[in-house]
Amino acid sequence: MAAVSLTTIALVALGGAAGSVLRYLTSVLALDWLGPAFPWGTLAVNAIGSFVIGAVAGADVEGQARLLLVAGFLGGFTTFSAFSLEATMLWDRAPALSIAYVAASVLLGATLCLAGFWLFRR
Repeated sequence: MAAVSLTTIALVALGGAAGSVLRYLTSVLALDWLGPAFPWGTLAVNAIGSFVIGAVAGADVEGQARLLLVAGFLGGFTTFSAFSLEATMLWDRAPALSIAYVAASVLLGATLCLAGFWLFRR
């Protein structure tokens, strides 16, 4: 395993804390404004996170700023943004593989979520 500095851990933790709080506030505001009939907060968080990770990648942000923003902030805000970037980067190299990755991720994720729900439902 690569050596991880205390600075790296602090940057990821700081960004993650901010991302988690902003995710919570976004969800609360969406619920207050739009009601509970549709998961608007999660949709907003995933869309915003996908845009931000694309912007970070497009701008070639690196080093500590990338740690703070990607691993930290977006890691706390949404992991969907990482999935979106991976699918986009894969599309650039191998479109068919990207489609397979997206389909497998959605189907496997939904299936395992359902399995976990059924197995641990009280």
